[in-house]
Amino acid sequence: MKRYCLALDLHDNPELIAQYEHWHKPENFRPEIKQSILEAGITNMELYRFGTRLFMIMETDDTFTFERKAALDAANSQVQDWENFVWQFQKPVPGAKPGEKWVLMDNIFKL
Repeated sequence: MKRYCLALDLHDNPELIAQYEHWHKPENFRPEIKQSILEAGITNMELYRFGTRLFMIMETDDTFTFERKAALDAANSQVQDWENFVWQFQKPVPGAKPGEKWVLMDNIFKL
């Protein structure tokens, strides 16, 4: 198992943030998106929010790579629709490369 931590920002708009959280509640989350996450080798995913900053923890099996996930996502029109939908709520963190959404964080401490 591998663990990755990523960051992304939301637009500083309480209504948009509330909508974003609404669509990420288990009863509102799209089952086809959940399935695509699992098929990519992600075994657990959690999102946390502080203000406008999002923090994602992803645990994966040994089949997971970011390249494979990107290829699967690119070939899945439902994932593309989802990504376009959620982009209205999201914005890149400062320092992200052009076109980069979720930014991989460096592990600097482990107990």
